[in-house]
Amino acid sequence: MNDKQMLMIPGPTPVPARVLQAMAKHPIGHRSGAYNAIQAEVTAHLKWLHQTEHDVMALTVSGTGAMEAGIINFLSPGDRVITCCNGKFGDRWAEICTAYGLNVEKVTAEWGKPLNPDDVRAKLQADTAKDIKAVILTHSETSTGVLNDLEAINAAVKEHGTALIMVDAVTSLGAISVPIDAWGLDVVASGSQKGYMIPPGLGFVAVGPKAWAAYETATLPRYYLDLGKYRKATAKDTTPFTPPVNLVFALQAALQMMREEGLEAIFARHARHQKATRAAVQALGLATLGADDCASPAVTAVMPTQVDAEAIRKTMNQKFDIALAGGQDHLKGKLFRIGHLGFVCDRDIITAIAALEATLQNLGCEITPGAGVGAAAAVFAQG
Repeated sequence: MNDKQMLMIPGPTPVPARVLQAMAKHPIGHRSGAYNAIQAEVTAHLKWLHQTEHDVMALTVSGTGAMEAGIINFLSPGDRVITCCNGKFGDRWAEICTAYGLNVEKVTAEWGKPLNPDDVRAKLQADTAKDIKAVILTHSETSTGVLNDLEAINAAVKEHGTALIMVDAVTSLGAISVPIDAWGLDVVASGSQKGYMIPPGLGFVAVGPKAWAAYETATLPRYYLDLGKYRKATAKDTTPFTPPVNLVFALQAALQMMREEGLEAIFARHARHQKATRAAVQALGLATLGADDCASPAVTAVMPTQVDAEAIRKTMNQKFDIALAGGQDHLKGKLFRIGHLGFVCDRDIITAIAALEATLQNLGCEITPGAGVGAAAAVFAQG
């Protein structure tokens, strides 16, 4: 049957009908009063979602573009930065920093393990000259399903006093609490196709006062991604360049849905889905990459032993029209990833686990039929 594919990947994520309908409206002029009113509403809701009274700006980019904007607006060539690497995306930020001529030092952890905040603290404490300008990290490492301890790493940065903290919250914003103002986070980037429940195309950057002070002396080249332009425009309920108007319609509808659900309910739903998914795959005898105490609310990485991970993905897609994500880099073919981010409900988790059980049986794996669904159902029964 056509048009029945179910996305269970960490992005793009499923899009609600209400959002699709908003996106299907005829576009309006982006320099009109009608657009200004939408922009004002969207900005207010973005600040609510980011738990900040400071600037949150939307750019026509992916999450990578939002992170690049966050890096280049507040630093200068040769600046010493720490990049925290325990997966594909931590490595990416190190690559971006290197491309812009920054002096990159890495704090690393094995893929599947969380970063050790003490390793970051040791680097910062050794910097008695206060040369380190920024610490850059991924909160929810999508490639491995690991959630890094942002609060503890941020505390270490605050003890340093000078360095900025720059956060990839691409798969954590809208899935777990990221209290920007309460923690004093300086730069936080995210992307539309994740917890925001809309298609790819918009990136978001939240910027605090300390980062804006650094902006005044930063000299890395920027034009389209110059956040100063976006700050001035957003204050006037407009944009510096042509926005994807229909994606903004979609964002307006999605944020309205999120306001209706409420932040605490959103976070509780993602936590419930994370717990249910991990319980289910473990009940089926499948190993999860990463420990339960550092599991991402957005995605679960699963490492099968009886059968190839790609065979599971292929069968799930062909027989059940359910898309799972694969492994990346050296984990390609060794794991599959189940996304439970954004517009996902309890029924979706049960459906995906039931299809996974059937797939494993189809591929000749020895499992206890119903064990996965039963484990997930038990989590949901707890409320």
